[in-house]
Amino acid sequence: MKFLKIFLMFALFMALVITLSATSASKEESFLDNDDDHNQEPTSLRGITSRFLAQKPRAVMTCNKYPRVCRVAGSPGPDCCKKKCVNVKTDRLNCGMCGKKCKYSEMCCNGQCVNPMSHKKHCGGCNNKCNKGSKCLYGMCSYA
Repeated sequence: MKFLKIFLMFALFMALVITLSATSASKEESFLDNDDDHNQEPTSLRGITSRFLAQKPRAVMTCNKYPRVCRVAGSPGPDCCKKKCVNVKTDRLNCGMCGKKCKYSEMCCNGQCVNPMSHKKHCGGCNNKCNKGSKCLYGMCSYA
């Protein structure tokens, strides 16, 4: 028990010494940095000046001003609805045309709102046709 008390006191003493030595070193550095050198360039917190951070931000290219933005590779879709690029053939909030929303249970397939749980041509997903004579139930062809 006595050994544990001595060990804890030693650990606290070492932590105090380390803390005090770190603060005194930073005070010494601040005195050394007060030279008459006023022509320093501004730096970031890491001490590195970045040309990228100094640049002015570019204006965002929205599709209502630049409709060709939506036809670029990697765009969500070729159509512009409410300043956003969308695909009106697959987007549930803009199905077939801007602003036409599909119901909760429906999905947008080729610009039409369909229920994939019971639609014969889009059973379980878009363009998944059921064979002749079979029905679409619960999103599967010939369930029963």
